[in-house]
Amino acid sequence: MITSGNLFAGSETRRAEEVIATLLATPDLKIERIVSHGQASPPGFWYDQAWGEWVVLLSGTATLRFEKEAAPRDLRPGDFVHIPAHARHRVDATDPDGATVWLAVHHR
Repeated sequence: MITSGNLFAGSETRRAEEVIATLLATPDLKIERIVSHGQASPPGFWYDQAWGEWVVLLSGTATLRFEKEAAPRDLRPGDFVHIPAHARHRVDATDPDGATVWLAVHHR
């Protein structure tokens, strides 16, 4: 089946929660579009995923923190990060004034 769409469609609509849309899913790969409007990880929460994740910031800004790094990483459009499986990380901040649009590729 052929599918298509636009990564920015509807991204400017502000919501109280992040919006995660699965664009493609197979047993070993999942591609998601994530739209944030100022959301961040809850205090004390760390992602600890069983799969790797490659993420690129398409618009907005974000701050990622990795448990084993002394300083957070500030991301701007075009910045990408590969997060190995079980690399504990969190989102410290996303742009409070506009849409932060991420493209996330999860792989086994």
